[in-house]
Amino acid sequence: MNMIITHMGGGITIGVHEKGKVIDVNNGLHGEGPFSPERAGTLPTGDLVNLCFSGEYTQEEMLKRIIGEGGLAGYLGTTDAVKVERMIEAGDERAALIYEAMCYQIAKEIGAASAVLKGAVDVIVLTGGLAYSKQITSSIRGYIDWISDVVVFPGENELQSLAEGALRILKEEESPKEYPNDQQEKKGVTSHGN
Repeated sequence: MNMIITHMGGGITIGVHEKGKVIDVNNGLHGEGPFSPERAGTLPTGDLVNLCFSGEYTQEEMLKRIIGEGGLAGYLGTTDAVKVERMIEAGDERAALIYEAMCYQIAKEIGAASAVLKGAVDVIVLTGGLAYSKQITSSIRGYIDWISDVVVFPGENELQSLAEGALRILKEEESPKEYPNDQQEKKGVTSHGN
């Protein structure tokens, strides 16, 4: 099965899974990809370099602006999606525009991920804390539902999932998967060296 897994929390990652193997994913931890509640997302490189060397900010301040105080926090002063949706309901057009821009960027990254699979996408999964928002998931679906079926699985259960996977391996209900890197595959070498 080929899947695109979109985890939407403080950061947003879009992972491309081909037949059970992760073959591509953006670096959401350091802000690559769409902007998110806490992260600035991919930025114009030239402008970023100019800002870094402007003398106005230390390295620590720049990192904080990109990771932690970027995205919704930088634009709207909050990382809370519920609060942003209340702002929109109260008629805040700027909040509505920024929220929709975040959804647009998420959808655009999902579209790029579908190219990695050459269009052979069996399902797109929207998960994480932001997947509780019907406004966000509905907006994203409007851009991407032509690619494949879209499934919404809200919540942040990644640690539980990792623990359950490890337990299945310890109980020998499942074998661990090993993925040699491209260089090992070319040489016929596995991760055990044979």
